[in-house]
Amino acid sequence: MGVLPWVWWYGFRRHTAYPFGSLTESLTNTMFGFLRAYVLLALWDVRPSLGGYAAADAVTFCFVTQALIGPVQIFGGMELTERIRSGDVAIDLHRPAGLQGWWLAHDLGRAASSLVLRAGPPLLAGALVFPFRWPAPAHLAAFAVAVVLATVVSFGLRYLVAMGMFWLHDDRGLSAVTLVMSLFFSGMILPLVVFPGRLGRIAELLPWAAQIQVPADVFLGRYDGAGLAGALAFQAGWAAVLLGAGALVTRAARRRLVVHGG
Repeated sequence: MGVLPWVWWYGFRRHTAYPFGSLTESLTNTMFGFLRAYVLLALWDVRPSLGGYAAADAVTFCFVTQALIGPVQIFGGMELTERIRSGDVAIDLHRPAGLQGWWLAHDLGRAASSLVLRAGPPLLAGALVFPFRWPAPAHLAAFAVAVVLATVVSFGLRYLVAMGMFWLHDDRGLSAVTLVMSLFFSGMILPLVVFPGRLGRIAELLPWAAQIQVPADVFLGRYDGAGLAGALAFQAGWAAVLLGAGALVTRAARRRLVVHGG
């Protein structure tokens, strides 16, 4: 077995070490899911079939997105940021795997642990209380692929922000901007289908849409055949672009590394 599967396993074990903490986060996500669901129901009561969604679709979208908060890490950054600030990244650069590959494997392990511990309660609570649209069995495998690709896209964006530390030495401004962009353009606040005109078309082409909107639409069965293949290809394309950009930035950052002035 290579190094990266062990890194994945380490990330999974590390982030499942405190299951009650994860349960608390899951319950918080569920509570906010209820608040969002009632807001969406009020909106769909005034505008039925808005964006091609029925009310049940909107509520299902709400709880699917709440379940994806942890795996996709929509609110979070990366531990790598602090390691660059402290200089500990020098150790990472001497590990028997590339910096980006190591942290990607770790992040996929983290996402898997979050999916296991945090995704279930929001989905179950939403299904028990509200009209809910479960996916057809044929779409479950596609949804699993979409979640993995969403996680990789999320990692690609967060990795670029973390690597910005080599030049900015403080990630707070860049992190704040990317957080707003992620919340607004991913579909986390409102489904992108309700965005008007050109704004909606642009939002659906940005990488943030691959994090939340596309996996949720796959869950809802809004893609079929060629449309489903195109949606997954959209995610895979952005994942490849972001990982490629991350590789280039990593190469440039190696030449800029300064540890304690040395």
